[in-house]
Amino acid sequence: MATPQSVDTRLPVAQLVLFGVQHVLIMYTGCVTVPLVFGAAAGLDRATIGILISADLLVAGIVTVVQSLGVGRVVGARLPIVCGATFVALTPMILIAKEYGLPAVYGSMLIGGVVGVALAWPFALIVRFFPALVSGTVLTVVGISLIGVAGGLIVGSDAEAAGFAAPGRIAVAAVVLVIAVVFTCLGRGVWSQLGVLIALIAGVLLAIPFGLLNFGDVSQASWFGLPHPFYFGAPQFPIAGVVAMSVAIAVVFAESTASLLAISEITGKRLGRKDIARGLAGDGLSAVLAGVFSSFVDTIFNQNVGAVATTRVFSRYVTAVSGAILVVLGLLPRFGAVVAAVPGPVVGGVGLVLFATITVVGVDTLRKADLGDRVNFTIVAVSIGVGLIPVLTEDMFAKFPSSAQILLNSGITLAAVTSFALNLVFNHTRVGVFARRGRDQTTTTAGGAHESVTA
Repeated sequence: MATPQSVDTRLPVAQLVLFGVQHVLIMYTGCVTVPLVFGAAAGLDRATIGILISADLLVAGIVTVVQSLGVGRVVGARLPIVCGATFVALTPMILIAKEYGLPAVYGSMLIGGVVGVALAWPFALIVRFFPALVSGTVLTVVGISLIGVAGGLIVGSDAEAAGFAAPGRIAVAAVVLVIAVVFTCLGRGVWSQLGVLIALIAGVLLAIPFGLLNFGDVSQASWFGLPHPFYFGAPQFPIAGVVAMSVAIAVVFAESTASLLAISEITGKRLGRKDIARGLAGDGLSAVLAGVFSSFVDTIFNQNVGAVATTRVFSRYVTAVSGAILVVLGLLPRFGAVVAAVPGPVVGGVGLVLFATITVVGVDTLRKADLGDRVNFTIVAVSIGVGLIPVLTEDMFAKFPSSAQILLNSGITLAAVTSFALNLVFNHTRVGVFARRGRDQTTTTAGGAHESVTA
């Protein structure tokens, strides 16, 4: 196990740059897929999606630097952390965009971020109420609910278009999927880690003979430019949208807490509640910046946590360099326009891998809970069922007020609220004791009732 001081190691410049670039390559596809999927779902043109990608990279870079180096005693965990856009907030964003428009998306995100920053410290005190039982359930629902989005990218958004669900589109997505599987499963070292990125590049090349690639908007983008604050107009703050984004950020907090504890275990740096609070405040800050610059909520990327464990390079200055690289990429609009030109079937094929991976991560997280306990088992079953019902039953809440539909149609929100409430009732009150009367009482601990973080 490395010593706690290893995260503060300053490597030679060449190594800082080399390992910093590697981190960017590992997280890049997952990061830019979020704006690609959101842009397609919201019906945005490629030029606008390119702007979203630039803003996405810029905010991810800023937050990565902040998390790595810290800002005073307020924000930043000071760990080797790389942050990027999370899929957790994607479904609420799409729903808000369809109901209220893009100004409401980023207004809701801005307020949600402010709420997140304010709640970072209290959340660190109540983190035991968000155990693997809750976070695993929500991640499982996130992954399953987004698989349909990947399918929509593959077949196309306009059912009346001549190319809708064309065999060529499905073939491109299938090849992308196969390439990703081959490199991820059979590749060694960095080739395995870059499997999704390689599949993305191969998919772009394969899309050319099918006439799916169009770089027409690239030449119109500038080589260098600063993101435009409130690009879609003055922000709007619908109550339902603000609540949905605040819930999404709470889910991000639960996910990030697990990542922080994992990186603490890997590097040997002991974390207290203050460290966790500063890390969560970084997530909230990302939402605030995203609301201003039309970007996306960021979270700690677990694949980069895995890279730290694999390479045994614990220096937080390495990830700070990664953040600086992302900032530079975010200041190059033409670069974002090139990424935005990636065809839908290619993004959908890659997205299918990523979204299904989220589902499996959720299932793996649930393994840390005691599902042999009938109460915990029921909590997970009910929460997943409630979370998926708006995804699988179209227009189930169509007759409810439009503001309520933002919350009710978000499977992530329903799963988060249901699992949190049930876990609170059955694992942290006397109700749970009554429910388990006559059974082995030791099973309650694995459900999350006694999880804690060092003070």
